[in-house]
Amino acid sequence: MTAHTLKTALRTSRIAKACALAVGFGLLSAQAFAAGDAALYGPTAPKGSAFVRVYNASGQQVNSTIGNNKAADVPAGKGTAFEFMPGGQYTAKLGSESLPVNLAGDHYYTIVKTASGTSKLVEEGAFTNKQKALVRVQNLSDKPLALKTADGKEVIPAVAPNGHGEREINPVKVSLALFDGANKVADLKPVNLERGKATVLFVTGQGTSLNPAWVEQTDSAR
Repeated sequence: MTAHTLKTALRTSRIAKACALAVGFGLLSAQAFAAGDAALYGPTAPKGSAFVRVYNASGQQVNSTIGNNKAADVPAGKGTAFEFMPGGQYTAKLGSESLPVNLAGDHYYTIVKTASGTSKLVEEGAFTNKQKALVRVQNLSDKPLALKTADGKEVIPAVAPNGHGEREINPVKVSLALFDGANKVADLKPVNLERGKATVLFVTGQGTSLNPAWVEQTDSAR
């Protein structure tokens, strides 16, 4: 082998090793980026997943599980983030009560633990408008209720018992009230309606003992 040929072979070997190192580094960087991205945003829900959360309207903390998901302690008056799971039939356990639930893919649900201790599955519509905020009333009481501004301007018309109503509005921090006809039945805590998110007013209770509470959309994974 001539000196020139030897130099060429050595140069080619160095280039090949450099390329291999660059490719390896690129793969490691891509893997590291993907791992960091997953840590930041969490796993992505597979197509056809159902989304479900728990809202505890009772006066005490409850332990909740849905199917084989990890158990969660839900404080009184609080809700969990939406979790995704394959669509199908499950058993939800809230405290000592078991509730069979059928969760359809690409649907959102809230399992409500009411003040009386019973549990109820409530379907929630998906909200995808990133420019507006959504306010929704889930009326689980025994009377029709409207959502209005404190001075009586209507935001959502009267919602029948076990029904829901909603409206897209501009993002705003606002104080609202519940009305039974012309009668104000409850002033609500100020709420910050955020762009791209659904904020839901769950109303539980009966007669004059109503228990309205805002539950904001929080997603552990989408």
